[in-house]
Amino acid sequence: MSELETTNLKIKVAGNDIYLEKGGSGLPLIILHNDMGGAGWVEFHNRLAQDFTVYLPSLPGYGKSGRPEWMRSIRDMALVQNWLLKEMGIDSTNILGIGIGAWIAAEMATMCHEQFKNMALVSPVGLQPKSGEIIDQFLLSAEEYVELCFHDSSKFRKFFGPTPSDKQKESWELNREMTVRVAWKPYMFNQSLPHLLPGVTTRTLIVSGSDDKVVPVSCSEHYKDILPNSRHEIIKDCGHYVDMEKPNELAGLLIDFFKNA
Repeated sequence: MSELETTNLKIKVAGNDIYLEKGGSGLPLIILHNDMGGAGWVEFHNRLAQDFTVYLPSLPGYGKSGRPEWMRSIRDMALVQNWLLKEMGIDSTNILGIGIGAWIAAEMATMCHEQFKNMALVSPVGLQPKSGEIIDQFLLSAEEYVELCFHDSSKFRKFFGPTPSDKQKESWELNREMTVRVAWKPYMFNQSLPHLLPGVTTRTLIVSGSDDKVVPVSCSEHYKDILPNSRHEIIKDCGHYVDMEKPNELAGLLIDFFKNA
């Protein structure tokens, strides 16, 4: 499959520049990246853009997007993303959140119950695990943490090479600094969210990798138990970065889910 032509956009929200990439055609699909930042336009996005107009924003403080000094919570991040959709003229859309992006999508849904046509949460954080713990990535180097997010280390090397570049390592560290700002206490979950999610009736697909060493599957199961119109799928032989490790399998699940409401 040849790579689709994409467009780079810059939109100012709350006095801060948000950069995003857009590609494809069809109904809009917003994709919110994980806590280490987006990997750019990759095979996974290319596949989804065959069926949707994909919008790939860099979250505030990640990638090229500006870092608001006032931002100190995931709810702040979610409010800015809702504002971004307004600036883009999108009032009803499908949304896909990955890792911390899934948490942000869930927070957005609690703020406006009718905003999303469908919602997909992949390897979500945001809820306290009922069993196990979300790994403290700051006990590891950025490189060690990202490699741990893969079931198959060869897939890690496919994306980042035998040795990640200094530029890549610097980007990871800057992204981790932003993660600390918004998701440190409590680490990677919101104690209010379990009380707010039952009001969200949006049709929701939750996806986990069977070998996620970063976030226990109990996080996804917790989302499934709380969200009234949800289902949970597990992709075998896959780690935390499902979109990078099993892009075609995940894309197939998502396309079927979004197009067969």
